[in-house]
Amino acid sequence: MKEKFYLTTPIYYPSGKFHIGTAYTEVLADTIKRYKQLRGYDVFMLTGTDEHGQKIQTVAEKAGKTPQEHVDEMAKMAKDLWKKMDIKYDYFIRTTEERHVKAVQKIFEYFLEKGDIYKGEYEGWYCMPCETYFTKTQLVDGKCPDCGREVKLLKEEAYFFNMKKYADKLLKFYDENPDFVEPAYRKTEMINNFIKPGLEDLCVTRTSFNWGIQVPNDPKHVIYVWLDALTNYLTALGYMQDDDTLFKKYWPADVQIVGKDIARFHLIYWPIFLMALDLPLPKTIFVHNWITMKDGKMSKSKGNVLYADELVDFFGVDAVRYFVLHEMPFENDGVISWELMVERLNSDLANTLGNLVNRTISMSNKYFGGVVADKGAAEAVDEDLKAVVTGTYDKVAAKMEGWRVADAITDIFTLFKRCNKYIDETEPWVLAKDPAKADRLATVLYNLTESIVIGASLLEPYMPGTAEKIAAQLNTSLRSFEECTTFGGYISGSKVTEKPEILFARLDVKEVLEKAAVMFEARKALAEEAEEEKEEDVMELTKKPEITFEDFEKMQFAVGEIIKCEPVPKSKKLLCSQVKIGKEVKQIVSGIRAHYTAEEMVGKKVMVLVNLKPAKLAGVLSEGMLLCAEDAEGNLALVTPEKNMPAGAEIC
Repeated sequence: MKEKFYLTTPIYYPSGKFHIGTAYTEVLADTIKRYKQLRGYDVFMLTGTDEHGQKIQTVAEKAGKTPQEHVDEMAKMAKDLWKKMDIKYDYFIRTTEERHVKAVQKIFEYFLEKGDIYKGEYEGWYCMPCETYFTKTQLVDGKCPDCGREVKLLKEEAYFFNMKKYADKLLKFYDENPDFVEPAYRKTEMINNFIKPGLEDLCVTRTSFNWGIQVPNDPKHVIYVWLDALTNYLTALGYMQDDDTLFKKYWPADVQIVGKDIARFHLIYWPIFLMALDLPLPKTIFVHNWITMKDGKMSKSKGNVLYADELVDFFGVDAVRYFVLHEMPFENDGVISWELMVERLNSDLANTLGNLVNRTISMSNKYFGGVVADKGAAEAVDEDLKAVVTGTYDKVAAKMEGWRVADAITDIFTLFKRCNKYIDETEPWVLAKDPAKADRLATVLYNLTESIVIGASLLEPYMPGTAEKIAAQLNTSLRSFEECTTFGGYISGSKVTEKPEILFARLDVKEVLEKAAVMFEARKALAEEAEEEKEEDVMELTKKPEITFEDFEKMQFAVGEIIKCEPVPKSKKLLCSQVKIGKEVKQIVSGIRAHYTAEEMVGKKVMVLVNLKPAKLAGVLSEGMLLCAEDAEGNLALVTPEKNMPAGAEIC
């Protein structure tokens, strides 16, 4: 029976499009899954979307959608993106699923009956994007310590989880399980910043919005997003449900992958919830850092956010997987830029790997009609190549067991670099000139082909599409990891493809930067336009006293056509218009001279209040009123019919 392995990603908050940082988490988990599967494990990978909370409700309302409509669209977008990124998860959980909702309600009731949850009143500084309350002392310069955004002081009735009850138990668990948190310094951060100063009880319900899971028997309360979200790792497996087969099989999790921005919730609240449920804790929670731009953190306002789908369109899926895996150190933030991505593609992917495969296949076709055969003409230089190639798996395995994925992929590319060095050492083009060296030339090309097959097999978890392409061009299959420690598995006499495919085409950095600049400028312009529209949309209306329908019925509105217009002599503000309304012409004086010239008024179709009692303005008789809209700066615009309507058409 295979040994089980359960890994999870965070479930992502679907308030907007997923950036490259989110994609990194998913690629990292997918790589670990594929690696463990090739090691012979029975792996279950969970991902999904966290679909409740005030922010979701707010975003949906602004878009004119229901929260459910919004999260349905976002969940589909996430699934489409993971498919594009070649992510092979086993289950995609959505917290709006009925089975999750019912299980969360059961968990809440269990905590309530146990006395771990109590009702009280909460006052604190609330950050909507993070869905988190903070004390005043936790704020940084009066703002959210996690995201740096503005916070609001809120007060409401709420249920609380008694975190203090489990603080000592958590510290003891930390001491007895040194591998629980990776990297280890994250545990120290939790202890010094949150536990030692005094662990606050956690507010676990809200009453100020309704998009969430209702508290049983107290429906004005919805369960706070973190109690709802964190338990997905259990409910996805059937916990507190009729069919809990998967839960019994896979829990506890072997590794849970999270970003550093949500470390506190997973390293403090989550283990305490599990302790309260009397469940075993995950073996490891791996906290990764962020991917940043070389000029700082990605920002929508700067227009420099990198989205995974756009990068895949630029570079290809496996190139993007390589970028994010290779550039993320174990303990520090990774830095990425367009220049660096082009450099990596050209140097590592096109030259080191792509050119190696292409040269080897081309030389096999040129010198031996594509037939690769081991003639046994070995020399001393071969042994070092074989040692590097067959020793790579152990290096990779050691790195992967310590979650040092960037170092593991570097070891694999060291293998490919050694192959390129071997070509320089053996000089196949020189050997080809001497018929007596034919067997040696054949052996060299066999050694190269065998080395590439082993390298591609090790590369499969990281760049699966590329690994498969290499194997297909060499007319072979990818190896199991155990087979990668032995040299000579390629069947002698096999024939490679006649026309090798270019795995990665070199790119011109200038062209890429120009395309990226155009994309960013367009994105920034759209953001600015949206901001302007948003500002216009929120203009406050000064309300007047209510009128009855009978009052409204007394007013008559009609479409009028301005046939003549001239300034009022004694005024700098007034224009006098002759307005045709049906067969009648009315004279109307309007204070719009600062916004329209007399010339441009002529010919306009306008909305007219027809039955306004005549009055003199600056000594000129006015027999009605032209209707205008006014913005916050006092700018006026005539109200005109959307479609071409005849003068005299009644407005009702």
